[in-house]
Amino acid sequence: MDANLIAVIAAIAAALLFAYTNGFHDSANAIATSISTRALKPRTALAMAAIGNFIGAHLGGAVASTVADGLVDLPVGMTGLTIVLAGVIGAIGWNYIAWWFGWPISASHSLLGGIAGATLAGGATVIWSGLLNKVALPTVISPLVGFGLGFLVMIAVYWIFRKGRPDKLNRGFRHAQTVSAAAMAIGHGMQDAAKTMGIIVLALYVGGYQDTSTEIQEWVYIVAALALALGTYQGGWRIIKTLGRKIIDLHPPQGFAAETVASSVLFVNTMIGAPISTTHIITSSIMGVGSTGGKRAVRWGVARTIVMAWVLTFPVAAVVGALVYFPISWIF
Repeated sequence: MDANLIAVIAAIAAALLFAYTNGFHDSANAIATSISTRALKPRTALAMAAIGNFIGAHLGGAVASTVADGLVDLPVGMTGLTIVLAGVIGAIGWNYIAWWFGWPISASHSLLGGIAGATLAGGATVIWSGLLNKVALPTVISPLVGFGLGFLVMIAVYWIFRKGRPDKLNRGFRHAQTVSAAAMAIGHGMQDAAKTMGIIVLALYVGGYQDTSTEIQEWVYIVAALALALGTYQGGWRIIKTLGRKIIDLHPPQGFAAETVASSVLFVNTMIGAPISTTHIITSSIMGVGSTGGKRAVRWGVARTIVMAWVLTFPVAAVVGALVYFPISWIF
C-alpha cells in the first residue's frame, strides 16, 4: 500500500472521527430544549436526532460543495492530503477541549478553522473571499437573525395564546416540540454531515481518487451520516445541560419557539450553500426567546462565556491545525 493511499484513508478516517465527535458535541443543538422541557425522554430524543441527522445528510449537498471547493485551494498530492489530515485533527482537538468544559462551540467552525490553519502552514491558498462570503458573514448575521426572530416569535406565541390555560398550553407545546425538534435534527444533518462529506470529497480529490472536488458519491453520504448519527446517539450531556438549563429556564412554549426559529434559519442557509453553525443558531434563538421575559430572564454571564468560546473557536482551531501540520508532514 503506497503512502498516498494511506494518507487518503487516514484523512477519511479522521473526517469520520470528527463527525462522531461533532455528533456527541452538537446533539444538544437538536434536543436540549426538548429534554429540558420534558417534551421527549432523553434516549427517545437522541434516537430521533440521530435519524434526523441521517436524513438531513442527503439534503446538504450544496454545503458539502462549498466546503470541498469554495474555501481552500489545495494542491493535488501528498501536501494537500497532509493539510486535510492536519486540519481535521486540529478541529477534533478543540472539539474535545470545548466538550470537556461544556462549551457549546461550533464544531463546524473548528473544522473550517483547522483546515484554514493547516492550509496556511502548508503554503497552500486560502480563498479569503469564500471564507468571508460563505462563513464569516453568515456567522455574524445568522445569530443576530436567530436572536431577533426568537424574540418576535415568542412575542407572537404569547399574544396568540394569551387566553389559554398554562397547563393545557404546556401539554400542547410538548407535542409540538416533537415536530420542531425533528426539524432541528434534520437541519443539523443538512449542515454538519455535509461538512464532513465536503472534507472526504476534498481528500479524495487531492489524493487523486476523484476527478472533481464537487462530486459526492453515495457511499460518502452514508458513512458521514452514520458517523454523525452514532455520535449523536451517544449524547453530549455536558452541553445539553448548558443549553437546556443554564441560559434560561425553558418551558415548552419557549422550546418550541427556539427550535422553530433555529431550524428555519438552518434550512434557508443550507439552500444557499452557507456552512453556518447549528450551535450559534439554537443558542442565539434561546437567548432571543428568553429575553422576552425581561433583562434578568437570560443568564447573561453564561451567555458571555459562550460567545467568547464562539469568538475563539476559529482562530484557536486554526493555530492547532497549523501546529499539527508539521509533525503530520514529517510522517508522510
